[in-house]
Amino acid sequence: MRPLIGITTYRETAQWGTWHVPAVLLPASYADAVAEAGGEPVLLPTGAVSAAVVDRLDGLVVAGGADVDPARYGQSAGPHTTVVRPERDESELTALRAALDRDLPVLAICRGMQLLNVALGGDLVQHLPDVENTGTHDPGPGRYQQRQVRTQPGTRLHQLLGATAPVACHHHQAVARIAPELTPSAWAEDGVVEAVEAADRRFCLGVQWHPEEGLDHRLFAAHVAAAR
Repeated sequence: MRPLIGITTYRETAQWGTWHVPAVLLPASYADAVAEAGGEPVLLPTGAVSAAVVDRLDGLVVAGGADVDPARYGQSAGPHTTVVRPERDESELTALRAALDRDLPVLAICRGMQLLNVALGGDLVQHLPDVENTGTHDPGPGRYQQRQVRTQPGTRLHQLLGATAPVACHHHQAVARIAPELTPSAWAEDGVVEAVEAADRRFCLGVQWHPEEGLDHRLFAAHVAAAR
């Protein structure tokens, strides 16, 4: 049996054919990466996710997307935090907490890593360009910034990717205060934390980049293997 891997989704107005309506959607690269790794991708519709649904899964992928509402970590929105999706925050926090309660394998990507940190008690930098000596992590709409990350020896990420790895970034926020349960496991050249993990869990890894893009799907393969 292929393990069932839930993937969180966007809820946005979308257009196809003659339709222009609110839609639950996800870039196909996420589902393709899970399927290629041997998992059975199951899309979790924003607004209709419950702990009972997560009970039926073997693993959870928390996808990228809009900024996490700063109210979730006790801050007011800054001038660059303009696109938030509170309904999605609620759905994904429900899924994340249920997965963590069951110690399901979790792979949290970009926004997903930020939400994982918030769910466990951390907070975020709302706009990286405001941080001195920080390079480009978001090159603009529909584009990815190619960066090189350095991994921490002894971590799961180091075991999976080696000492360094090229990655595709698209984020203007990042983790600030890291949640007590999480450990940083990769950094960009400018010192921005690009990955976190929970060493005491079966598989709990957050990456700030987009491993679903490109051909290197080792993180998905490790996540699905942990879910078997």
